[in-house]
Amino acid sequence: MCYILLATFQLPAQTFSAGAQVLTFRSEADDSEQPYGLYLPENYNASRKYPVVIMLHGAGSNHRLALRRVFGKSNSAVENDVEASRTFPPFRKVDYIVASPFARGTMGYQGIAEKDVLDVLEDVKARFSVDEDRVYLTGLSMGGGGTLWLGLNYPDKWAALAPVCPATPVETMNLIPNGSNLPMHFFQGAADSVVKADSTQKWMERLRAAGTTIEYTEYAGVQHNSWVNAYQEGFIFDWFAKHRRNRFPDKIHFSSPDLKHGKAWWIQLESIAVGKVGHIEAHFNNLNQLRINTKDLNAVTLHLGGHPRFTSEKILQLQIDSQLLRVVMMDSVSLMKEGKSWRANQIYLPAPNAKCKGAEGPLVEAVSDRHIYVYGTNDNPPPAVLEKRRLEAERAGNWSVYRGEFLKRIMIFPRVLSDKEVRPSDWKLANLILMGTAKTNLCIASVASKLPVQLADTSGKYGLLYILPSENNRYVVINSGIPALDAPETSDIPTGLKRMASPAMFLALDKFKDFTLYSKNKVFINSWFDLNWRIMPEDAAILKKIGVTF
Repeated sequence: MCYILLATFQLPAQTFSAGAQVLTFRSEADDSEQPYGLYLPENYNASRKYPVVIMLHGAGSNHRLALRRVFGKSNSAVENDVEASRTFPPFRKVDYIVASPFARGTMGYQGIAEKDVLDVLEDVKARFSVDEDRVYLTGLSMGGGGTLWLGLNYPDKWAALAPVCPATPVETMNLIPNGSNLPMHFFQGAADSVVKADSTQKWMERLRAAGTTIEYTEYAGVQHNSWVNAYQEGFIFDWFAKHRRNRFPDKIHFSSPDLKHGKAWWIQLESIAVGKVGHIEAHFNNLNQLRINTKDLNAVTLHLGGHPRFTSEKILQLQIDSQLLRVVMMDSVSLMKEGKSWRANQIYLPAPNAKCKGAEGPLVEAVSDRHIYVYGTNDNPPPAVLEKRRLEAERAGNWSVYRGEFLKRIMIFPRVLSDKEVRPSDWKLANLILMGTAKTNLCIASVASKLPVQLADTSGKYGLLYILPSENNRYVVINSGIPALDAPETSDIPTGLKRMASPAMFLALDKFKDFTLYSKNKVFINSWFDLNWRIMPEDAAILKKIGVTF
């Protein structure tokens, strides 16, 4: 076996080899260097723009194996995965840039792993000449599920998707309408006992019903290794070559439960009803004639500059939820709902202290990017108590535990600090998981006057956990009393691959919304703050009954 070293070329300040190799990017989530596999075409020419394929590996795999798989290169008869990861065999020569993120190992493709995939794409764009209308996404098993998750959350980034035996997160169900302008090719083994064929077929049925164009290939007698057939001889590159992104579709169906994923083509969701999935259908009937239907949305922005069905020289005739508006605009306009009526404005500005993109929660968002666990010293505790607090914070921050030969470790390294060690830059650049109370933790004490609720009970009977926005689109999580890792189960606890692969603290927060109060064996509240980060009246009544200060 050998590495492919066919040619070299020079970009400013850096030389890259053609063929298969491994690059790294610096992750802002934990300041680590994260690897990804990369294939560069022979005779790469920076004056041209190249299509890009992002390939997502399955559980128990890695970026090096993923790069082999997408080129149809399985292990030899005498190789296991560890041995196959050591070298790259000769690949079919294709005129594509191919990148395969490590994405922390076996974690699924949500949270920090999701961010890694997007960061890899941005790193490739920064280094090389990319045709952004020919960016494709594929993956196998866990990576097939990640293909649907990332593909439907960011549908305007991709020209086409190719999920192979996809182990799909259940939350993807909310995103089904988002595939209506995104062609897909599914591949599946008929005898697969891990991801069953009928499960994949049900996903396809839902997507087709929502307008997605789908091709399907099923392999008789093939089990959970359908990628061997799907990627054979680099077939996927030929299929991707048929598709280009449509930057300005005439019709958009788009759903999202959050503003973080609230952009699709020329639509940006700006405000979603609390705890709901915002949905919009927008359709150009003719030049400057647009019809929109919404559900559970309070505000949306239309970015119409460049759309062939729009010109700023004429009035935009807009029908939204049966209401007629005539709008004079340039390239963009925001629509805001007041009661049952919509009005147009040149730009959307959220009200002070309102939920908005980057400041919307829920709790799990605090550990989906750079975050720090902070234990308290404010009450000058005796050494044994201080050590207990430190160990508790380290337990929450220990994401890289060994999980056996198949799952291995999740390579994420959040910091753990005492409250005295937290610097102004940490408040500015990181989400802070503050453990304790205003009495025990200096950081909590510094924001105590702004907190909507505090746990005064020091008996250890209750646990209080909630998220609030801080400055610079960062979050603060307050965890007082019983630690989040010891909170009881809820009906919302993730199952399947997500439960098996996710870090303990990610799971602990993911089962809750914005705000929870619990004992060791009962959850009293698992709720949302309202659109202005205030406690809901029904939750206030429970807090008052229990005797929590708010």
